[in-house]
Parts: sequence; structure tokens; C-alpha cells
Amino acid sequence: MALIVGAALLTGGVILYILLPVIQGRFASLERSEDELTESEAKKRVSLLALRDVEYDFATGKLDERDYKELKGEISREALAALREVEAESERRRGGAAAERAGGIEADIAAVREGLRTGTTCHSCGHMNADGSHFCANCGAQLPAATETPPG
Repeated sequence: MALIVGAALLTGGVILYILLPVIQGRFASLERSEDELTESEAKKRVSLLALRDVEYDFATGKLDERDYKELKGEISREALAALREVEAESERRRGGAAAERAGGIEADIAAVREGLRTGTTCHSCGHMNADGSHFCANCGAQLPAATETPPG
């Protein structure tokens, strides 16, 4: 009997631990954070580390000169391609950021108005929630239905 109760408590604890992020309302962001590497940044890092390793292996005598030159050439081309990719991404981001700044405020105002109209913007704290939300993800206040008019 004690074994069954212990197993039930353990099972309940495991289920609670697994569901804890859902219960707390945590969710994963769909946007890339600044500290995450893009695919091209990861390729650049791997290529440069491989180049360093080839240099080290040649210096310690693990590679002969012919293999060293062949590997160094191949990895250098990969690293150069990755560096160009990273630079191109950076240029695209800078161009996109300038365009975003130009229309950013108007777009933000339109998003807030749309959120108020659809009932997804919290009237208590102003947080813009996902479509279909019934409660604010920031403060927990109940959101008005889409048909209700905002106060004020």
C-alpha cells in the first residue's frame, strides 16, 4: 500500500514538474534574441575554429605540409564564404532596421488600436496579447471580449 502511494506521489510530482512552465504561463519567443547565433554566424565560428585546429595540428607535427596546405585552403574558403554571408546578413538587418524606424511608430500605434478593437490589448497594463487570449499574459487581468468597446 505504501509503495502504491509513493509511486502515485512520485508520478504526480513528475507531471507537475513537466507542466510547471504551462502553469506559470511561460512561452518560448518566436523571435531571435540578440545573443543567439544565426546559421551563417555559426558556420563562421566553426570554420574559424577548424582553421585554428589545422594550424595547431601542423605546428605540433600531426599534419604534413601537403595535407596542411590542402586543409587550410579548403577551410579558408569556407571561412571566407561564411564571413561574406554574415556581412550580407548584417547589411540586410541594417537596411531593414532603417525602414522599420521610419514607419515603426505608426505601425505600433496601428497595432495598439487593432488590439484595442479586437480586445487583445489589456486595459489595465497596456500589454498586447496574442489573438484569442482571454487573460493578459503580463498582469493576468481578464481581457474584454472583441465586441465590447474599450473604456474611456
